[in-house]
Formats: sequence, structure tokens, C-alpha cells
Amino acid sequence: MDSLSGFTVFVQVAETRSFVAAGRALGISASAVGKRVARLEEKLGVRLFHRSTRSIAMTAEGTLFLERSRRILAEIEATELELSRTAGAPRGRLRVSLPLVSSLVLPVLADFMAEYPEIELDLDFTDRLVDVIEEGFDVVVRTGQLSDSRLSARRLGAFRLLVVGSPAYLERHGVPRRPADLADHACLHYRFSNTGKLEPWPLRRLPGEPEPHLPVSMVCNNIETRVCFALRGRGLACLPDFAIRDALAESRLCSVLDDYMEGTGNFYLLWPSGRQVSPRLRAFIDFMGVRMFPGSS
Repeated sequence: MDSLSGFTVFVQVAETRSFVAAGRALGISASAVGKRVARLEEKLGVRLFHRSTRSIAMTAEGTLFLERSRRILAEIEATELELSRTAGAPRGRLRVSLPLVSSLVLPVLADFMAEYPEIELDLDFTDRLVDVIEEGFDVVVRTGQLSDSRLSARRLGAFRLLVVGSPAYLERHGVPRRPADLADHACLHYRFSNTGKLEPWPLRRLPGEPEPHLPVSMVCNNIETRVCFALRGRGLACLPDFAIRDALAESRLCSVLDDYMEGTGNFYLLWPSGRQVSPRLRAFIDFMGVRMFPGSS
């Protein structure tokens, strides 16, 4: 088992070219990674990596060993897959990256845990564009354009952005009829944590028309704060429809400028392609595909 662990650590270092990144993906420290690689090199009697203070490069022996190690681990993974299929319920750790949309995904994830109690969810919420393979994620939930050919994808569903305010706020400050009217309103903004930039409101403009001025009354980095403040009449917010569906249906929020809004998007599940899909990952893909946006996938 120690040798098998050494193979796994070696392959992770070879793929990421970093002890730190490999350790992060495996859930161990960089020093532990270095020690396991050193033990493996000592056991094999060859040097697998050229190390410097700034980089790690494969030796010729390391390149040969990488090919063999991948074959060994692939055979083990295939065997585990066959055994788990005959052993009953999916089990094991599943590392998942998700955007900061907890109101959408948390109820579904809780239901998944109830359905598959032997699967350990390791959840990472971020608005950063993670590297699925190099950072060691099993699967990610992501919006936007798909551009990584190393990944398989399944569309979960669509959403649109709406500008909303409470009836009390709109009664006090008036209903904006065109984007330029927003200059006279309190606007609740979202800031991307990874860039520090404010999320633009996708308002349609005529050719040559200037971008509307959106006063900054509050800035945060999650959906729930903006929903809460909008419900309490603190201003207008640009929000995804899934986060305010009930509030709109119950007339606790009202949408404005609908004819000018152009923001739409899709949610996808992404996972590394070219590998056999484990039962726990297959269970997650199928469950999320049915439950996150019922009837949409």
C-alpha cells in the first residue's frame, strides 16, 4: 500500500509539476509529498525529477516511470470500479467545486447526502475559475463558456438575470423606466473576489448610447446579502432568477427594466474526460442532472 501511495503521489507531481499543487490535490502537505517522492526514488534507485528552487522537471527515467505508473493506477481504478459496482451503494470521497450560489445548490446537496450516505462530499465554494484536473477536483459546477477539451460536460439548466426591488422601495423611489433612470437609485452590487471588479448589469444599449451610471450603495460577494437587502427595501439588485423565484411569485420583489435585460447563462457539470467514471461520480452527475433544474437538462 505504501508503494501504491508513492505511485499516486508521483503521478500527481508529474502532472502538476509542483509539490504544493500535488499536496493540495491529495490533501497532504508539500513536505509530505517531497518525502514520499524521495522514498520512491530511493527504492527505485533512480532520480525521477530534476528539482530547483523554481521548477520541477521530469528525468528520462521519470518519464518512463510515469507511463508505467499511469497504467498501474488505471488498472487498479478499473478493478475498484468493477468491485464497487458489485458491492452495492456508491462510496468514497468526492471533491466538488461550486460557484457561490448556495441557495441553489445546498438543498440539492443535502438531498444527495441523504440518498448516498456513504459518499463523503468535500465541497469548495468559490467564484474563481478552478483548474479541475491540476487542482484535483472530481467534478465542478460552473457557469459560462466551456473551453477545456480535457473535460466532459453535462448541462444542468439555464438562468437569467433580473433587476429587482421591493414594492416599498419602488413606491418611495419610483420605478425606473429605462437604464438611465438607475442613476437616481440605490444599487446593490456584487464584487468578484478573484478580480475585485464589480459584476456588470447586462442592460441593452442602443448604438452610441453611453453606459448607464449605477450608483454604488452596497457591495458584497454573495447572492444572499443582495437578496436580503433588496427584500428590506435598501435598493435595486441584479440577481439570477433562481435566487428570487419565490420572492417574485409572492410579490415580495418586483422586476424592473425587463425589456432591457440581456443576461442569461447556463450551469454545467464538468469532470475529467478519458477516465472511467466512478460509481460515486456517476451518482452525483445523474442526481444533480435531475434535481438541480428539474425538467431542464
